[in-house]
Amino acid sequence: MKTAIQLEVTFDQVLSLVRRLPKKDKIRLTKELEKDVVDTKLTELLKIFKAKDLDLNDINKEVESVRQEIYEKQNG
Repeated sequence: MKTAIQLEVTFDQVLSLVRRLPKKDKIRLTKELEKDVVDTKLTELLKIFKAKDLDLNDINKEVESVRQEIYEKQNG
């Protein structure tokens, strides 16, 4: 039988844990967080423009824009 445990952690505690990860895992975590941001922004776009009006080219442009934004924030 599995038991779920809930912990309340602060951002600083999470950040401290992340900093202890090996570089490979930090990169993996970054990619997962980027996906989350891209998904959120894409969902917002779909609501604004309605999916029928968007084509793949528009979506790809926005995804690349968001990725560039994230990259610039991470690399100053």
